[in-house]
Amino acid sequence: MKEIKAFIKPNRIQKVIDALTENGFKSMTLSQCEGTGAFKAKGARPSLDFHVTDSPVVKIELVCQNEEAQTAIEIILKNGKTNEPADGIIYLSNIEDAFQIKTGDSLKKYDL
Repeated sequence: MKEIKAFIKPNRIQKVIDALTENGFKSMTLSQCEGTGAFKAKGARPSLDFHVTDSPVVKIELVCQNEEAQTAIEIILKNGKTNEPADGIIYLSNIEDAFQIKTGDSLKKYDL
């Protein structure tokens, strides 16, 4: 299994979600975040909540089969890209296993 974490501009997230869903990636987690990437937008200011950030982003997380990861990444790249700098970043990690909280059952047996 693979975990994909992508940090995307808020104005692109709905397009990314729609494209992933249309291609069979139905389970994902979204988080509103702020980043401190290398790109500094003109006039960017620190958040009122966090005094070191200047870039609002949405983090999308999903877990998929190893062979599905490249497709998901390509979908995110295509739909998350803008004509502006600092479109975000995608991280790919291996997942050893996952467990249902209610039962404690390993999801590995379901071949996620």
